[in-house]
Amino acid sequence: MKALVNRGEGDMAVDLVDVPEPEPGPSEAIVESGAVAVNRGELRLLKARPQGWRPGQDVGGVVVEKAADGSGPGPGTRVVAWPEQAGWAQRVAVPTSHLAPIADTVTFSQAATLPIAGMTALRALRLGDPLAGKQVLIMGASGGVGRFAVELAAGAGAIVTGVARDVERAAGLEELGATNVFFDLNDLDGRFDLILESSGGRSLEAAVRVVAPGGQIVVFGNSSNTPASLSFSDFRGRAGAQIIAFFVYESGEPPAFGDDLQTLADLIADDKLHPSIGLETPWTEANSVFEALAGRYVNGKAVLLVV
Repeated sequence: MKALVNRGEGDMAVDLVDVPEPEPGPSEAIVESGAVAVNRGELRLLKARPQGWRPGQDVGGVVVEKAADGSGPGPGTRVVAWPEQAGWAQRVAVPTSHLAPIADTVTFSQAATLPIAGMTALRALRLGDPLAGKQVLIMGASGGVGRFAVELAAGAGAIVTGVARDVERAAGLEELGATNVFFDLNDLDGRFDLILESSGGRSLEAAVRVVAPGGQIVVFGNSSNTPASLSFSDFRGRAGAQIIAFFVYESGEPPAFGDDLQTLADLIADDKLHPSIGLETPWTEANSVFEALAGRYVNGKAVLLVV
């Protein structure tokens, strides 16, 4: 079968090559991929990992082989899948605890956006439950996680403010439920009960400036690769505010990962969640997609069609 494999030597590139068929464990099903999603974090890993490493954790496809232990969906079931790695392939072994059936109305591309970006948004927002009536700020609102977070928070009854780089990248945020959108960190005003932050540096400093007393800043990345300068005095007037380090892989169960994937997939089927796919192209064009993501030219998620 074919798979996208890391070129190595510090390149942010992959090659489409022949690889062995997956060998599933007892509780793993084999999924035939229809679409896979790309995350910015994987771009950094491509530069750091050795030649031959196989990335990919976001898959939409069809079960072609049921798990040997009898768990999970059977052959022919359309699913969203979250493999440990090696997901950018025609077929992949996936733990059945990381699978969820999808409705016929949910496309493979939509499903592929859910594992990393959708789950990060869902579980990070859950730290601020209940959200109804709360002021929620989404930094980096135009990205894959950010757009999911805007719609999920608004759907839960929060008053949502987004931060985006410019008007072009902010396109569609109001339709997803953002009440306000800012383009300059210096213009941010108010007090926010929950802030999702992944840029680091000046963005994290700004988040501390506008967090409410007792509020929460959930940090799940540092895409700027710059440190933030913070001191105790920055929290004056914000007693009880928290900075929470969030890692989606360590965000805990229950609910199980599969259960939360099901929640997200059902929201799409019910027309209550609308994945923002800014770029969708055959996987033969993967390297050009990486360049677009690295240059921040993609609003929302980038998806590769396995053809």
